[in-house]
Amino acid sequence: MGVEKTGEKYRCSVCGNEVVVTKVGGGELVCCSKPMEKIEG
Repeated sequence: MGVEKTGEKYRCSVCGNEVVVTKVGGGELVCCSKPMEKIEG
């Protein structure tokens, strides 16, 4: 799943790192060699 819009929140299921999208550039967020999971916020 790629990033779609600003304000989306993602979490790493391995280390717990969380990010909020401030600029959409396409692609997929990856952390600890695994795709990050989109979280509701």
